[in-house]
Amino acid sequence: MKEIILNLFILLTVVPCLWVALSSNIVHAAFSLLVTLFGVAGLYVLLGADFIGVVQVIVYIGGILVLIIFGVMMTQRGKLLPLSVQLPGRFFGGLLSSIILVALILAARRSKWPAAASLGEPEPTSAAIGDLLLGKYLVAFEVASVLLLVALVGAVLIVRRSVRGE
Repeated sequence: MKEIILNLFILLTVVPCLWVALSSNIVHAAFSLLVTLFGVAGLYVLLGADFIGVVQVIVYIGGILVLIIFGVMMTQRGKLLPLSVQLPGRFFGGLLSSIILVALILAARRSKWPAAASLGEPEPTSAAIGDLLLGKYLVAFEVASVLLLVALVGAVLIVRRSVRGE
């Protein structure tokens, strides 16, 4: 059953990724990227990195991708122009992608992989990350949160000054 779910998430990652690369409509490419990022989050969860999978959904799907979609829709007042990649760009991109694919396949075939039975079942990582963030790295975590708060307040002040005309 796990293999079926794994293959489903692999397909959910790879097929929309091809649509992102080959689509001539930027809105379709953005929505295909949404499905691709969801598939990557599912792969993270299946590998036992549940915290990274949730962060993938919240940050990339919930934040950045929605920002991209709104940015595209708000800046395009008229008809969306089709994306076009000229023939030399597609040729060199395909050639470079093929070289990288061959290198990855050769590296995967020549590597010594551990036996799957010795790895065991992956354990959730969120409890360990929470213990580290609220224990050993508490000061760094709080400094980062204060720094982000200062940056947010600074951005609001800059926007307010530009709106007032100062």
